[in-house]
Amino acid sequence: MSERVLLVNTVAGKGSVGRLVTGLSKALKERGAETLIAYGRWDPPGGEETYRIGSDPSVLFHGVMSRISDRHGLYSTAATRAFIKRIEEYAPDIIHLHNVHGYYVNYRLLFSWLKNEYAGKKGHRIIWTLHDCWSFTGHCVHFEYTGCERWKDGCFHCPEKRQYPASFFLDNSRENFRLKKQCFTGIKDLTIVTPSEWLKGKVSESFLGEYPVKCVPTGIDLDCFKKRSSLIREKYGIGDKPLVLGVANPWRERKGFDDFLKLASALEKEEGSDFRIAMIGLNPSQVKVVSRYVNIIPVIKTDSIEEMAEWYSTSDFYVNLTYEDTFPTTNLEALACGTPVITYGAGGSPESLSPECGIVTEVGDIAGVIAAMREFSKRDREDLEKACTARAALYGKAERFGQYLDEVYLEEE
Repeated sequence: MSERVLLVNTVAGKGSVGRLVTGLSKALKERGAETLIAYGRWDPPGGEETYRIGSDPSVLFHGVMSRISDRHGLYSTAATRAFIKRIEEYAPDIIHLHNVHGYYVNYRLLFSWLKNEYAGKKGHRIIWTLHDCWSFTGHCVHFEYTGCERWKDGCFHCPEKRQYPASFFLDNSRENFRLKKQCFTGIKDLTIVTPSEWLKGKVSESFLGEYPVKCVPTGIDLDCFKKRSSLIREKYGIGDKPLVLGVANPWRERKGFDDFLKLASALEKEEGSDFRIAMIGLNPSQVKVVSRYVNIIPVIKTDSIEEMAEWYSTSDFYVNLTYEDTFPTTNLEALACGTPVITYGAGGSPESLSPECGIVTEVGDIAGVIAAMREFSKRDREDLEKACTARAALYGKAERFGQYLDEVYLEEE
């Protein structure tokens, strides 16, 4: 392909979405395309042509005003106008949007330009990969935890107002919903992509259901996430005790923090239980809380992929007690390191699993989680590791990037 592609996201090269964006850029260039990555904050990776939208002060102002007014995505006016000018100079054939929330762009200005000046012209296409639900709600990025369904007809009295993108004063969810519907619908040649069938289903129920939607699961780097040896058991005095791993960034109730404490308590009460639980990503105040439990190993956040792969490889089970998630890559990372996954049946979390390498329980069912651990303990470990890595092989980044290029970018060729 010889197109010129513009990729847009809050960050580039960092986090699962930022790494997806830079990975797509490299894959596109290998196919002959020219790329430009536009991002909102943090330093971009080397080796990529990039453009920063706005500045640290504009991001800070956007964030502060959002917390006051609940009008996230409606500031950064000057930064967005400058960005539109850069787009016109670059003249892309394809614009691939990812997260347009994150305090860095004015979506009303951007989508007005996309709808009226860019879309519909010969050779112009727009791809929008959604990684959460923000684009079709009046405020929140997820609604499963509260069970809210107001996004289907029109938001109001938002139960998620204090959650990202948090507002501490006003509730403008009704007007936000109306404006998003006005801005995000009626755009020609726009294709939506989701990483999970769960999110694809939610999109089809929303006002974005007018667009074609493709599901392309997120991939991981199998060269980084693979079975590794480590000294973790010796360092933390775990010995040969079965090890349960939990990972979150940040840990919150809806990510299973309280449920992990319930799990620890339940295991402590079991006669003869010698399980150890490692919780990675805790902040200092959370470390104080979990330190009351003798069977929990508290670990501060790590940015080292190698260290994370060692934890996954050392653990007997990866337990994901999230109440809401689109398509957690931590499940894939654990599988790639040969570790089976136990997760709640929330959002897209179960989608990467098969019965050979994963068990799904009801949300909040701690007894079911323990039963799943017992079930995995009965299975042959070598066979279990083979099943896990074979499943993870389906989600290698090369395969997923190839699916993006073949099914999304080249759909009309």
